[in-house]
Amino acid sequence: MAYKSETRLTVRYAETDMMGIVHHSRYYPWFEQARTDFIKRSGLTYSEMERMGIMLPLTETQCRYLYGLKYEDEVLVTCRIDKLTVARIEFSYEVFRLPDMTKASEGRTKHGFVGRDFKPINLKKTFPDVWEKLSALA
Repeated sequence: MAYKSETRLTVRYAETDMMGIVHHSRYYPWFEQARTDFIKRSGLTYSEMERMGIMLPLTETQCRYLYGLKYEDEVLVTCRIDKLTVARIEFSYEVFRLPDMTKASEGRTKHGFVGRDFKPINLKKTFPDVWEKLSALA
């Protein structure tokens, strides 16, 4: 079974809208934080990958909103790899309100592996050690 990371957050007042619920745009920074934490657990950081010349531009996003979170809610964001190829990686996310684990949203982001010139790379060939670390979590 694929590795799933967990990131805990607290809803800040600035993340809510006029209705008092978390604005839909705030989920994507949460996904980014969860993805950053996930990558870190592979033994790398995003900044190390970028220094190596590996970029992960976003190619597609999706989020489904199920329950309105509110200011000061404690939140758990899970992240896992849904698909990994030599050229692409797809992450999925679930956001839960704590402590009752009410699912608030689920989403997905897709990324391509590119070099500093933003041309696609074959991660397995170009950076086999990184490929192995990510494959172990997929």
